[in-house]
Amino acid sequence: MKIGIVGCAGRMGQMLVREVLQTPGAQLAGGTERPGTDVIGRDIGEIVGFGKLGIAVSASASEMFHHVDAVIDFTVPPASVEHAKIAAELGKVLIIGTTGMSDVHSRQVEECAQKSRIVTAPNFSLGVAVAMAVVEQVAAILDDAYDIEVVEMHHRHKIDAPSGTALGLGRAAAKGRGVVLDEVACKSRDGQVGARHRGEIGFATLRGGDVVGDHTVLFAADGERFEITHKASSRQIFAKGAVRAALWCKGKKHGLYTMKDVLGL
Repeated sequence: MKIGIVGCAGRMGQMLVREVLQTPGAQLAGGTERPGTDVIGRDIGEIVGFGKLGIAVSASASEMFHHVDAVIDFTVPPASVEHAKIAAELGKVLIIGTTGMSDVHSRQVEECAQKSRIVTAPNFSLGVAVAMAVVEQVAAILDDAYDIEVVEMHHRHKIDAPSGTALGLGRAAAKGRGVVLDEVACKSRDGQVGARHRGEIGFATLRGGDVVGDHTVLFAADGERFEITHKASSRQIFAKGAVRAALWCKGKKHGLYTMKDVLGL
C-alpha cells in the first residue's frame, strides 16, 4: 500500500514516516508540510535519518493524494476535514489521529466517509483501543453506585484538554451505561461545587514535563475502587497503530471506522 504522510517533518510525522518505511506491505509514497516551511523540497529520507529516498516534501496535500493509496493525518481539525474531503473526492483511504475535533468537524468527516474509507481514533495505541473496550464492558456491568472518573496527564505542550483519549474513554463508559457523555460529563471543578452528582462522569487533567500520555478510568464505590490504566512511554505506538489501520483498510467498503473495527473488538 502506497502511504503518504501529512505534516511529515513534525515530531509525530517523522515517526509515521519511519514506521511506514519499516512495515512490510507499506510503501512511503509522499509527504507534505505547510507551504512556506523550510523543509519543502527536501528529501523526506534525509529529514528522518534514512538517507535519500528520492521523495521530496511537498506543499500540496491535494497533489499527494493523487499518488497514494492512503494518507495518515495527525494535524489539526480544520486541515483533517479538508483532507477528508479530498479523500472522498478521490476515493482514498484516510487515517485521522487528530485530536480536538468538534462535533461539527466529526460530522463533516463522517459525511466524507460515505465515499472513502476513513479510520478515526483519539489514540491509535492498540492498548488504548483494548482499554476502551474494557471500560465500556465494565461500565455496563457496574451500576451508577460506582462513580466514574477519568484522569489523564500529558506533557506541558499539549494544547487540548481533556485529551481526546480521555474523552474517548469517557464516551466508552457512557456507552456502557447507556447515556450520552455530553449530558453527564463534568470537565472541571473549582470552588464550592457541592456534592458529586450520581451518574456523573468526571474528568481531571494534569499537564507537565514530557509525559507522552497516562490515562486512568476509576470506578469508585463505597468500600472499593476499580481502576483501568494505560501509560504510553513512546509515541511510536501511535504510529504503529495508524499504519496498521491503513493496511487494514485495503479491500474494505467505504465507511467510517475506529480502532475497535481494526482490531475486531
